[in-house]
Amino acid sequence: MANKGLQLLGYFLALVGLIGLLAGTIMPQWKMSAYVGDNIITAVAMYQGLWMSCAFQSTGQMQCKIYDSMLQLDSALQATRALMVVSILFTVMGLGVASMGMKCTNCGGGDKVKKSRIAMTGGIVLLVGALCAIVACGWFSSQIIQDFYNPFTPVNTKYEFGSAIFIAWAGTFLVVMGGAMLAASCSKSQSSSKYPATKSRPPSSSRESAVGVNVYQEMAFIEPCP
Repeated sequence: MANKGLQLLGYFLALVGLIGLLAGTIMPQWKMSAYVGDNIITAVAMYQGLWMSCAFQSTGQMQCKIYDSMLQLDSALQATRALMVVSILFTVMGLGVASMGMKCTNCGGGDKVKKSRIAMTGGIVLLVGALCAIVACGWFSSQIIQDFYNPFTPVNTKYEFGSAIFIAWAGTFLVVMGGAMLAASCSKSQSSSKYPATKSRPPSSSRESAVGVNVYQEMAFIEPCP
């Protein structure tokens, strides 16, 4: 029962984490213009994401433009985009595999040991997807920090962290938690059930029957008294 609850909680956390990864990947607010130095004009806020760049005006209007060519993008943005897509694919695969091995589902047969191993495999796949997202978010964050503190970067082109990267980090953390719970749901007691303990057999009655036969034979050789 405890493993079943652990699997359900891990699956729910990983599912919410997947939603966070999807939202963070689609949103254009991965980095936003930083208002430092003489760059205090707040009439227009610039945002850059993995797929488009946007300009948000003080009137409430937002104009976005999708990147024309992938080859014109820097290496950090291309790697982040690819790793986030791979992370989402691995997370979807991990959730699919884990759903077949959970105790509350009928998929994967009735073998509890086999289902636990399937759920553990799904948790490992989720952890691999979370690792891809960690590398992507870490790489992009490091690039933002380097450009911000680079003295040769113009003040009006400096950026800071946007809301999308925090959502992606939160989704990654939830996927890590869910994958770890699913991977830990395979208990040792279930894995050791492959070698069941030998049951003690009841004492055989053949020995008693043999003793009875010997007694009968000895009584047969006793001669009656005259």
